[in-house]
Amino acid sequence: MDEKQFLGAWEIHSRINLYLLDGIDAAHLNDHSASKGRSVGEQFAHIHNVRLMWLKPAAPDLLKGLNKIEKEQAGDQKLLRKSLLDSGQAIGALLTQSLASGGKVKGFKPDAVAFFGYLISHESHHRGQIVLSLKQSGHALDKKIQYGIWEWGVR
Repeated sequence: MDEKQFLGAWEIHSRINLYLLDGIDAAHLNDHSASKGRSVGEQFAHIHNVRLMWLKPAAPDLLKGLNKIEKEQAGDQKLLRKSLLDSGQAIGALLTQSLASGGKVKGFKPDAVAFFGYLISHESHHRGQIVLSLKQSGHALDKKIQYGIWEWGVR
């Protein structure tokens, strides 16, 4: 496996999360889907917070400077962006460390590649929920953003 390509895929995925966040008017971070649940901003905060949840047992040293986003803070687009950027870099560092030390992630089975797949699946699920919440709230994403989240070759 080519470690550079593997980590590059994580970096693209992380940039797509930021691309989606940047394409949303800050006023719409409080939008909810028809079935309620988390707001758009809370979905982004959840992505960040789950990253921290995994870093805590796997590489607590990488948590330095990272803080959980509380529900009341989920409408702060700048905080969401900085937090996602920083936690995305910390997860990249965890993946790098894990590959260098035999491909294991402490607290996750079976291995770093499966952990990578888990994170991308989890975060992509929430991207879908974000897009749906915006649409159901009458604030559908611009088509450029809707299609742009699939343009891995340019992100």
